[in-house]
Amino acid sequence: MGDEVRQTEYSREHRLQYRRKVQLSLDVFETMLAQASFECERPLTGMEIECNLVDAAYQPAMTNREVLAAIADPAFQTELGAYNIEFNVPPRPLGGSSTLELEGEVRASLNAAESKANADGSHIVMIGILPTLMPEHLASDWMSESTRYQALNDSIFTARGEDIMIDIGGAERLTLQAASIAPESACTSMQLHLQVSPAEFAQNWNAAQVLAAPQLALGANSPYFFGHELWSETRIELFAQATDTRPEELKTQGVRPRVWFGERWITSIFDLFEENVRYFPSLLPEVSDEDPVTELAAGRTPTLPELRLHNGTVYRWNRPVYDVVDGRPHLRVENRVLPAGPTVVDMLANAAFYYGALRALSDDDRPIWTQLSFAAAERNFTSAARSGMAARLYWPGLGEVTPDELVLRELLPLAHEGLERWGVTAEVRDRYLGVIEGRAKSGRNGATWQVDTVRALQNRGLARPQALAEMLHLYCERMHGNQPVHTWDGPS
Repeated sequence: MGDEVRQTEYSREHRLQYRRKVQLSLDVFETMLAQASFECERPLTGMEIECNLVDAAYQPAMTNREVLAAIADPAFQTELGAYNIEFNVPPRPLGGSSTLELEGEVRASLNAAESKANADGSHIVMIGILPTLMPEHLASDWMSESTRYQALNDSIFTARGEDIMIDIGGAERLTLQAASIAPESACTSMQLHLQVSPAEFAQNWNAAQVLAAPQLALGANSPYFFGHELWSETRIELFAQATDTRPEELKTQGVRPRVWFGERWITSIFDLFEENVRYFPSLLPEVSDEDPVTELAAGRTPTLPELRLHNGTVYRWNRPVYDVVDGRPHLRVENRVLPAGPTVVDMLANAAFYYGALRALSDDDRPIWTQLSFAAAERNFTSAARSGMAARLYWPGLGEVTPDELVLRELLPLAHEGLERWGVTAEVRDRYLGVIEGRAKSGRNGATWQVDTVRALQNRGLARPQALAEMLHLYCERMHGNQPVHTWDGPS
């Protein structure tokens, strides 16, 4: 969840003040990049995991208020839907065997939360889109109690001036109109953070953009929405459509969407914040009391709340983050590509693959993005979201290849090399990258397991809604077993 806001309606004066403040903050940020000392001596990684709540019948449970009260742990927070919660993993260095310790800690925290959720009759599920979610579940009382979420919903629809059209064609086709941003709540992800220096931000962001496609192909886990089999990672297209502030006329004019892959390689983090200010009108124009010019002149670190809030309403798949902790500013790349689940070990394998390959690619003397057009990287991203392990991806030196070939031939060796540079032990590298290797060799990720299982259950005579519920039941059993998804069997 982002920072809370104070109101849901904003005057023209509010918006004018906010625009001026954001521009002023951008100018101060530019000065800071040239002059300030950013925290980067001991780079930290972080993780957020968005989860769903279901009842005993594996249907959505709109109980996050009660569940969070029972969990009573500040690491667990609300999310957009009343059937969503988010788990925030404390930042830590990547090196040594810390990932093995992290696996144990994340499992212990989630198991404790699950036990407390059970007292309310709820269960926690880590998955990209809850397969049993249907339109009737989002008809009323679906939103978490939050001024921010209500304000965001109202601002998006004020900007659009009409209902949102969801139209996704995959294995099947789904078309519907939405009178709220409720469909966005279906999209539950894991986010990976990496703290970087200002000088190294651009190469890390560019490398993350290149990696987005193979990440998605390997980690897809969202093949169903509203009972329809759509993309391998339907979450990508659904999130883009469900938060689109543009009516058809503005799309035709080429106005940029709020959910955005981007349009160019960058040379500085400033490029991204400047694009935010130049291209995107405010959605939540909250004006703070901070004078960033005065703060900087006094030798203090401006928190730049307007610039940060505005950045939080531009949904890049790799988002730049400016933050201040204990008076020291730092920068992060926030990787938002992956869905949640299927298991803790799968998610940490995805993280190890990302951090390792990112390090190797960003350190390269001849960067991959100098050999790959940005448009080709975006086409790869869309292909991976649509087709998962069956995608075709373009890679310099290889041409068009399948994700398994790309991972096994190119990216896994790079990930091993990158993790070694981070100081990660051989035991950790072998455990988590072994999961990625197994997934690539078997061609099985969360999406393929879900689809194969639902088809098997339907072949036994179950109707689609019953097959989805039974598949989710089997998924949850295996999720708690924490064995990698590529080793999962189907219905017995």
